[in-house]
Amino acid sequence: MKILVTGAAGFIGFHVVNKLLMQGYEVVGLDNINNYYDVRLKYARLAEAGIRQEHIRTGESVLSEKFPSYRFIQLDLIDRDALFSLFRNEEFNYVVNLAAQAGVRYSLENPLTYINSNVVGFTHLLEACRLSPVQHLVYASSSSVYGEDTPIPYVESARTDHPISLYAATKKSNELLAYAYSKLYHLPATGIRFFTVYGPWGRPDMAPWLFMRAILKNEPVKVFNNGNMQRDFTYIDDVVEGVLKIIPSAPQAEIPYMLYNMGCSSPVQLMDFIGIIEKTSKKEAIMEMKGMQPGDVISTYADTSLLREHFGYKPSTSVETGIRIFYEWFNNYTEKKNHH
Repeated sequence: MKILVTGAAGFIGFHVVNKLLMQGYEVVGLDNINNYYDVRLKYARLAEAGIRQEHIRTGESVLSEKFPSYRFIQLDLIDRDALFSLFRNEEFNYVVNLAAQAGVRYSLENPLTYINSNVVGFTHLLEACRLSPVQHLVYASSSSVYGEDTPIPYVESARTDHPISLYAATKKSNELLAYAYSKLYHLPATGIRFFTVYGPWGRPDMAPWLFMRAILKNEPVKVFNNGNMQRDFTYIDDVVEGVLKIIPSAPQAEIPYMLYNMGCSSPVQLMDFIGIIEKTSKKEAIMEMKGMQPGDVISTYADTSLLREHFGYKPSTSVETGIRIFYEWFNNYTEKKNHH
């Protein structure tokens, strides 16, 4: 059982890789280690999995010092030839695509980065899967595909053809491309629409990290839409558990294609979320009220009944518990970083 995980130095990718390795799978991790956010965090995640920064060379395979069944390669999905030859040499059983240019706000300034990474790169991956014996492609979509006029809670069958950010449009494109490959070439593919994932080793451009950092440093927290927003915050361990259940279970239908929401199904008001961080850190937030940001939605709320029905998926981490664990990790990480 050999599994390729792209975006292996990213937040969700890092956690998925570690869990797969603990369960005894052979894993090849791929990442282009771009500098969309502090690369030190990406290298620290890799180091956690036994991949030392000084051993990484573009296109070369690095063996983990911690897990004998893990290799990492710095490679960009845009590099079609390198990707195709990797697939020829490795003959992966499963592919988990968690690589993407992330972030809604950044897509307003750098549209082409998103098209290259999320559309061209993803198409290269589909093509590589088609030409090799891959049994199942699992890929990250996003709750952002739902746009702003979707009835709440979001259900997978809702219409998603009015994206309000370029990031959302690229994720919707992934779903359409994957569907076409499933129909035309019988490539089994499952897309996962993730809802605001947070936890240790999280992304520094996302609200939980931004809020935590600002509150601990006594800096103002930017509160958009005057705090009148809610998010379906989903703790990383619950997400990883869901992803691992999906990987070996390729869709069996005539068109082997599936889409699942993966969220917590209990949206939290932004002000309550900030309140939980205040309570956990015993510090008060200095709030800077702001208007609505372009590309943002007021509420996200996942209907996860399909995932529950098919896989018994039931997130078990309350936001209070999740924030506590994140807070402890965050303090530890920033302390270590400041010592270096």
